[in-house]
Amino acid sequence: MTVDVVSEVVIGRPVEVVAAYVADPTNAPAWYVNIDTVVWVTEPPARLGSKVKFVARFLGRRLAYTYELVEVVANERLVMRTAEGPFPMETTYTWRALPDGATSMTLRNRGEPQGFSKLTAPLMATAMRRANRKDLAKLRSILETAAD
Repeated sequence: MTVDVVSEVVIGRPVEVVAAYVADPTNAPAWYVNIDTVVWVTEPPARLGSKVKFVARFLGRRLAYTYELVEVVANERLVMRTAEGPFPMETTYTWRALPDGATSMTLRNRGEPQGFSKLTAPLMATAMRRANRKDLAKLRSILETAAD
């Protein structure tokens, strides 16, 4: 079963500010509830082909995985795919400037759980959706507070 979770948020900051913050994996532990550490495999900054190792906690398990940036369109879209990890996963961020100067951001996590994870796919999708809502609320709070 494919896991495909899409979450959206409106952040009261310009698209350039939101995209720059989110596209820097170093910031992930600040706004992702489940991500503990981020280590660059390649030299920063984030660009096509960059690789970054993440250590996260999800559904009571420690997950270590490496993402590779496979698409980078400044202020529009960033796509990362697992280069190494427990199962194939793709994370896509998209940003759209709104007329009032705010940013509409979409976070999409899509993957094919394998092995035991395949059995827990429905639970995984529900937990991912819940975590994404918390993550995006925290991101909005960080970026909108920084504007004050």
